[in-house]
Amino acid sequence: MLCIAVALACVDLADKALAHPDYKHARSPFVVLLTGVVMIGLVAFVPRIASRAAFVGAAVAVGGALGNVIAAILWTHGVPDPLVVGGADGGLAFNLADVFVFTGDALLLSAVVIYALRNRARLHTTM
Repeated sequence: MLCIAVALACVDLADKALAHPDYKHARSPFVVLLTGVVMIGLVAFVPRIASRAAFVGAAVAVGGALGNVIAAILWTHGVPDPLVVGGADGGLAFNLADVFVFTGDALLLSAVVIYALRNRARLHTTM
């Protein structure tokens, strides 16, 4: 999982460094710390789920989160956002790490739901 995450974080950081974007967004130290805790949780718990799709989704999400955490440390004036859709007036500015986080989360959540539906008998109810 960490190999996939580090590879995607490197792709994201290279894109941020080479693009020289006009747009940036701030990341507070609290958000960076919280992101780190979530990454540790994903790395620790997702491999326990017997689903390759969940594993890959978590790896992609962790790669994106790692890219944004490293960028927040390297670029103290804001995380670069080289991808712009719609321009400055009402558009969206984001980076590859944001795409990786969104895609990885969507895959991870979909895989967990499908895993739960297929393994309903193994789920425990508490009341």
